[in-house]
Amino acid sequence: MQWTDKNRLIEYIENQMTEKRRNHTYAVAEEAKKLARRYGEDLERAELAALFHDLFRGVTEKALNGYVRQLGLPSSYLNNANLAHSKIAAYLMERDYKIEDRDMINAVSFHTTGRANMSRLEKIIYLADAIEPGRAYPGIEELRELAYEDLDRACLKSLEHSIDYVTCRGLYLDQDTVKARDYLIDTIERRESAGQNVNEGEWE
Repeated sequence: MQWTDKNRLIEYIENQMTEKRRNHTYAVAEEAKKLARRYGEDLERAELAALFHDLFRGVTEKALNGYVRQLGLPSSYLNNANLAHSKIAAYLMERDYKIEDRDMINAVSFHTTGRANMSRLEKIIYLADAIEPGRAYPGIEELRELAYEDLDRACLKSLEHSIDYVTCRGLYLDQDTVKARDYLIDTIERRESAGQNVNEGEWE
């Protein structure tokens, strides 16, 4: 794709994000490109979606709540920056940066929760965010290996980890995450019963 506003996006990242968030964003972008190359996705689209994914992660809770109300998001997103930031970034990348690629917009919108029937690009951004080199949590090395072997299984493993983490702490569990997990379980079961290898022919 050709997009002429990348410099504006980089300027925002450099000037508005903390060093930690900025480093994370660039790391996700690099990981997304690697996964895109592995699975035959467009590298530029993957990089741009990754650069957008946390655009509003460092915004104040008050500002995020204002956007939640303005956009008519569910009340469960109020005082919940972890869920709200992705929806707001997706909305503003379309409104302010004139991104019209719906797949990229969805990849940003659902990078925190996942959803049923994610596209390949959505899975790549979801996983890149989970496994970039700065991440550290139990099981991440196995997840990193799996991410380059089987995209669906890696997404499923990451979703299950998220569900366990949220439920064990009594936090709000977004139903898109549950639906994403259930959809992938069904997809993997169906492909195995049909003797299919989802990764065949996906190397560039």
